Amino acid sequence: MKLIEQIEKLNIGDIIENADLKEYTTYKAGGKALAIVIPDDLSGLVTLLKFLKEKKVKYKILGNGSNLIFSDKGYNGILIKLDNFNKLEFNDNYVTVGAGYSLAKLSLRTARRGYTGLEFAAGIPGTVGGAIFMNAGAYKMDMGYITTTIKVLDPNLEVQILTNQDLDFHYRSSFLQQVKNYICIEATLLLRKGDTNAIMEVINDRKIRRLESQPLEYPSAGSVFRNPEGDYAGRLIEEIGYKGYSIGDAMVSLKHANFIINKGNASGDDIKKLINEIKGKVKEKYNIDLKVEQEFVE
Repeated sequence: MKLIEQIEKLNIGDIIENADLKEYTTYKAGGKALAIVIPDDLSGLVTLLKFLKEKKVKYKILGNGSNLIFSDKGYNGILIKLDNFNKLEFNDNYVTVGAGYSLAKLSLRTARRGYTGLEFAAGIPGTVGGAIFMNAGAYKMDMGYITTTIKVLDPNLEVQILTNQDLDFHYRSSFLQQVKNYICIEATLLLRKGDTNAIMEVINDRKIRRLESQPLEYPSAGSVFRNPEGDYAGRLIEEIGYKGYSIGDAMVSLKHANFIINKGNASGDDIKKLINEIKGKVKEKYNIDLKVEQEFVE
C-alpha cells in the first residue's frame, strides 16, 4: 500500500498529495513534497508522528513557509501544517494561542482589544509556533520578551510545558532551534493594557515605513542575514556591489540589500546560490561571517 494511502487510513485530517511548495512558501520557490498533512487536533498529530517515526519517513513542521528555502528537487517526506491549532483565549493580560495562528493576525487582534506588546509582530508573516522557534522580532523586541510558557510535544510525543527560562531565547534563536524534535503546539504570552488608538497608530506608521523601505511587492522571506554586531548586513551587501545582482530570477532587492526577491520564476537553487555567493564575498572582503536567518530544506 502506498504511503499516502496508509496516512489516509489513519483518518487524522486533510492531506494534500504531491504538494507544490511554490504555493506554501513566501519565496514562491521549490519543488514538490510527497504530501502536506493538516492534522485535525493533537491526537491526530501524535498518531501521525508515531506512524512516520515507525515507518522512518522524513517529516517537518511547516508554518507559513516564510523562512524556508526548499530545493527544486522537492521534499521527499511529509510536511505537517498546524493550521487547526488556532485556539485564541484572553485571560486578563495573558493570551493563550495555538501554534498555527498567524502572528500578524494575532498582533492586530490583540491591538484592537487594547493590548500592547505585539506591535513589533504586525509585519512578520509567520505563525506563532514558527515565531517562537526563530525568536522572531523587530524594532528591538522579540518573542522572548512576551512568551511566558509554551506547550510542546517532546521527542517521546509527551506533552510538556516549557517556561521562558527553559526556552533560552537569544537573538533569532531559541531552545527549539538548538534541540531538535520538540514541537510547539501552543503558547501563553503576557501583554499589557494600553490605548488602542496609540497602539494602532504605531502599527500603521510602521506599515508605511515597511512599504517604503522593503520590497513587499515581490515574493521574499524577509531579511536574509542577521545583522552582525555593530553593523548592518544590508550595508555590507551594498558595499560589495551586490544590490540589484541576480542569479536567474533571484535578485538582491534594489530597495533593501538584505532582501532577496523572486522576480518571477526563481528556483530554490538560484536563491541558495545567491545567498552563498554573498556570504562568501562578505567573508572575503570584510572577514565577517554573515549568519543566514533562513533555512535551507533538502
